Amino acid sequence: MNFDQARFFMVEQQIRPWDVLDQKVLDLFLEVPRHQFVEDSKQSLAYSDIELPIGHDEVMMAPKVEAKLLQALDIDDTDTVLEVGTGSGFMTALMASLGESVTTVEIHEDLQQIAKERLKDYNNIDFQIGDASQDWNDGKLYDVIVLTGSVATIPQAYKEKLNLGGRLAVICGQSPAMTAEVLTRISESEWETESLFETDLKALVNAQMPDSFTL
Repeated sequence: MNFDQARFFMVEQQIRPWDVLDQKVLDLFLEVPRHQFVEDSKQSLAYSDIELPIGHDEVMMAPKVEAKLLQALDIDDTDTVLEVGTGSGFMTALMASLGESVTTVEIHEDLQQIAKERLKDYNNIDFQIGDASQDWNDGKLYDVIVLTGSVATIPQAYKEKLNLGGRLAVICGQSPAMTAEVLTRISESEWETESLFETDLKALVNAQMPDSFTL
């Protein structure tokens, strides 16, 4: 399989038609070899417009979803990033290529160990193991926070972990009706919300479900 050609078609036939026009993002998807972030048996599917299973019932988001989120986050080379859910490590690689540093948290130690090997050439990634479904209490604020699994409601703790001007990317709601959003902190107590697209994504492990109502 010609992976260079597959990357080109992924960008031109999937990502660009989804109104991802930021050249910085497009170039990144052309440069980073996505097939190296999946199992050998699934490499032929790495550039397809699908979610790919990566173990523990977790999935790798479709390329156009990853690209749309990155475009909205507008990460620059001075941004500090917190990623909740390392997964395959592909989004980690993209954000580490754009930002100053990435702290990435994964609940499944074996998944992160695989991703860590794939990301061994990056020197600006801090790998952490633990449950960050509600918060990651490291005492730090970040310019960018990304939750790579869905949540029914947005944890307030992550809104509070943003620097002023910081952005939080989250997929929020209940299956099958979820919305990808980016929240920007505009003051100590205010956040602006940009709705990007509708989608459906597996929930973060241990993400809280809303209280159910009974009559």
